[in-house]
Amino acid sequence: MALQGQAGRDRFDSDVVIVGYGPVGQVLSILLARQGWRVTVVERWEAPYQLPRATSFDGETARTLVALGIDPSFAGTAEPVDAYDWRNAAGATLLRLDFSEVGMHGFPDALHFQQPELENALRARASAFENLRVYRGRTAISVTDDGDGVTLITETADGERAGLTSAWLVGCDGANSFVRESMGVGRIDLDFSHDWLLCDVVLNEPRDFVPLNTQICDPARPTTVVGGGPGRRRWEFMRLPDEKIDDLDRPETAWRLLEPFDVTPDNAVLTRHTVYTFKAELVDAWRKGRLLLAGDAAHSMPPFAGAGMCSGIRDALNLSWKLDLVLKGACEERLLDSYGLERGDHVRRTTELSVQLGKIICITDEAEAERRDVALTAGRMPDRSVALALRDGLLRRTVGTVAAPPTGSVVPQGRVARGAVSGLFDQVVGTGFVLLATVDPGSVLSPERRRFLADLDTHMVQLVPEDSGVQSGEDTWIDLDGVYLSFLASTKAQFVLVRPDRHVFGVARTARELGSMIDQLKSQLALSEVRDPSRH
Repeated sequence: MALQGQAGRDRFDSDVVIVGYGPVGQVLSILLARQGWRVTVVERWEAPYQLPRATSFDGETARTLVALGIDPSFAGTAEPVDAYDWRNAAGATLLRLDFSEVGMHGFPDALHFQQPELENALRARASAFENLRVYRGRTAISVTDDGDGVTLITETADGERAGLTSAWLVGCDGANSFVRESMGVGRIDLDFSHDWLLCDVVLNEPRDFVPLNTQICDPARPTTVVGGGPGRRRWEFMRLPDEKIDDLDRPETAWRLLEPFDVTPDNAVLTRHTVYTFKAELVDAWRKGRLLLAGDAAHSMPPFAGAGMCSGIRDALNLSWKLDLVLKGACEERLLDSYGLERGDHVRRTTELSVQLGKIICITDEAEAERRDVALTAGRMPDRSVALALRDGLLRRTVGTVAAPPTGSVVPQGRVARGAVSGLFDQVVGTGFVLLATVDPGSVLSPERRRFLADLDTHMVQLVPEDSGVQSGEDTWIDLDGVYLSFLASTKAQFVLVRPDRHVFGVARTARELGSMIDQLKSQLALSEVRDPSRH
């Protein structure tokens, strides 16, 4: 049964407990706190981790971070990537991914970042919410789901134990997730794993790298050379079949492998070296009762698509608006089943893309490498896109199947003007459902459907071109870049209904189709008549 009313909330210390305070836990906690929910985060480490782990994120993730209140320039935190080259041992380019243009989200399609700096910015943003508490130095040691709520027991380094109660608990606690183990869910292994020596480097003098990222597909030593955020570089060297991990994971080995790149102790600082094993796997269940998983607790993928952290942040974005509706008592708990359905399929396809890219470089046999070079130079390129559309879940359907694109895709972003306010769409519109239209949507909807959309706090936006002469106002917005009117025209639609996670629920060409689409959304959400007005 969904939590309803203040009495239901008062049973618990928090509405949601999050275990783990890396980027995914940080993003999820801010999303939920911003919606007014009482959020408690438990993190086992006393102090933030000061070394980089992830080094890149995409334009969609940049869009989410900026919507949370992070500086849109990412000054001192991130820098755009120009291109990503895959070269063979002779230096010939086998594959190039061009990121020089600003992407569909209003930001570069790829950025390198310094993870400690990003986490600092997220912590600063989280500090603005009085309803968000973070407990550091507490390790989760047991969790109990009694069907109506969750009790988490934590322990400090000196053995002090404390209990926390909540309506829901989300494990964002990494690849060795305690929450995942407590849930007892299985994992799907995609059977692709290799050991790599990771070397993070700060050069004493600035140096230009063109392109910023390169995969050196040399069977004698597959090597990755990428940016690590402003002022930093990362080299990664694959362990060869005859090498031992202990021999590889030594500073002298790192310097020996870095020397051909003119990186030596005389001109650089080796801030870290470690051997890590990447895997390709995901859980077979994202929810069990009132326990849920997000980020690395739910999936691990090779680094070659730069999509690991991005996928975790997509998890948080998908889950947060569904938890909001369930916590309000507006939807039944089964709404949360769509979370694993949607994210499981999306993450699997993203991981498969990462594996596909990884198989290009992780070749140590010369004959096989030669066949690879011939295939790639002949034009047999992998699909570069990680901007995958949802294929199942809460989407408009026609005759029992998912409607044709753009249903399930992420709506693009451009600049708009609303009265005296202008800027990127997400910052102007805020959060929630959005109904984009080329005509006034309120004028073609029945009162009942208008009330339904109002209950969902839906923004109804009529878009007009900049040269239309129409004055923008509360519901009439100027499409300054032509992004949205072009998007609508490409779909031959008058209306696009967008979910809070920016995925397109569906499109409608006529007022009649619009009414049918809204009825489908209402049916799929199974909205209750009872809403919780006291959630703030």
